[in-house]
Amino acid sequence: MTNSKAIRSSIFLLTLGFSSQFAFAQKGEIESQTYEIVKEKSIEFAPANRVFDKVQPIQGETGKKKVAYEIIDPQINISSPKLTPSVGVSSDEKDRRDQPDVLNNYIKLGGGNYGRFLGDVFVGGRPSEDLVVTSQLKHLSAANGPVDGKNSASASTNVRAGLKYIRSKYKVEAALDYDRKNYYFYGYQPQPEGVVVNRDTIRQTINQFGANLGFENTDASVAVDYSVKTSLHTLRDRYNASELDWGTKIMGAVPISESFHALLEADMFISQRVDRLTYNRNLFRVKPTFKYATDMFTVTAGLNAVNETDSELNINRTKAYPVLNVDVTPFTGLHVFAGWNGDIVRNTLKSMLSENQWLGPNVLIVNTEKTSEISGGVKGETSSGFNYEGKVAYTQYHNFYNFNNSLADSSKFSIIYDTGKTKVLTISAQAGYNYNDLFKTSLKANFFDYAMGSVEEAWHRPDLTLNWFNALTISKKLFVTADFYVLRGIKAKNFESGVVTKLPVITDLNFKIDYLLTKNFSVFVALNNVLGKKYQRYQYYPQQGLNFIGGLSFSF
Repeated sequence: MTNSKAIRSSIFLLTLGFSSQFAFAQKGEIESQTYEIVKEKSIEFAPANRVFDKVQPIQGETGKKKVAYEIIDPQINISSPKLTPSVGVSSDEKDRRDQPDVLNNYIKLGGGNYGRFLGDVFVGGRPSEDLVVTSQLKHLSAANGPVDGKNSASASTNVRAGLKYIRSKYKVEAALDYDRKNYYFYGYQPQPEGVVVNRDTIRQTINQFGANLGFENTDASVAVDYSVKTSLHTLRDRYNASELDWGTKIMGAVPISESFHALLEADMFISQRVDRLTYNRNLFRVKPTFKYATDMFTVTAGLNAVNETDSELNINRTKAYPVLNVDVTPFTGLHVFAGWNGDIVRNTLKSMLSENQWLGPNVLIVNTEKTSEISGGVKGETSSGFNYEGKVAYTQYHNFYNFNNSLADSSKFSIIYDTGKTKVLTISAQAGYNYNDLFKTSLKANFFDYAMGSVEEAWHRPDLTLNWFNALTISKKLFVTADFYVLRGIKAKNFESGVVTKLPVITDLNFKIDYLLTKNFSVFVALNNVLGKKYQRYQYYPQQGLNFIGGLSFSF
């Protein structure tokens, strides 16, 4: 038997044989958007002209304070965010933990149906002109859930601390975070009358710790532009599974002429996962490219070389992929772009569980090879506040992964890899409009067509997603937001009975209202799943119907 055949056999056996008894991850539901009322304080840092397209700090207006409405786009766990070409990240898609410049000190308390409780404290400070520090403690829990009361309860606690130290020549960022999640595998089959499920047998607890450190130059006069970021993450669950993951990323740019630059990206990831077996998994990536940019067009070309190893699966291979991206600006406000790229998409237990927390124990984790992606599209914006983007991508994968209920225990999920050639056509579009910070709307749609290789279907991956959200400032004190989601085409299979089910279309409508009582006090109420549909993002896991949470926030 050849080595590739042995690996395929290992993947198949481990996927079906071990995928029934382990869990961890995110809620398996569409999260409603998070909106915060923030009191901005002016923080000025020196701007820099960066070569490799970093987002620069925005200079504030000294002495001015205002109340702004910060919109953070929700994360919808469709397929894999890493494998699904996106339509570009807009300014509203930033996580609040990446925005320590906004010193929004607050204490927030709230509660709602299903025994919900929310406690959130955020404190930021500026000990010196160059230093910003932040800390946050947040707890969100529900004493009951959509199935059998406390058997579908959940709780999440997050503790974070970070700092930014920015000088005229360099910037240092550091952060520590701890996350604890407790939940239950409530996707079990209905029990006969009088039979009580032992909650302790379906409980899962996940503890994660992370440390991040970054250093980069901010001196535009220096010829060599560079940044170094490193992070260490640990994960442990209630069933003695664990993962240790250390990653470092280096980026650099050297000007050859005013329009021509040599760029380098290098990644190193060293990880160990302990479950039934101990897996030592490493990945090293080097991507040298050259970039030529003028006012009319930009061309980036180079090579992406990746080496991956896995001690238990006997993997040690190095692959090279093309890097070619072209962006043409025929006139101001319009970009026409195209690209041809490939890569090895790194999968970890942490990343898989961030998509589906209902995973069973001993699931197989294998990297996904994106052998080729050809894409093109247009994007632009107007001075009147309208922006848009459309993109088409045709991508081929090896070890493209899907989630489905396990054969041994349908309340837990396995990861199924397509060891053949998977072809995915993605058509995506988005349009947005902003009007003087008073009204904001954005509509995003993605269509996916999957041509599977050796797997029957793209289990639990939607073929259409739609996200429409709006934010309206009615007055200086009243803010209203609404968001609407659609996911369609999700298929699931019960491997024991052989029955294939097409899950009902997911539609989710949410509202949130914030009202400022005084300069420091505000009240809020969030209505989630207003349509009251107990949809299933993952088979046998209905989500809560209409639910709400309201409370009081104090800013200081």
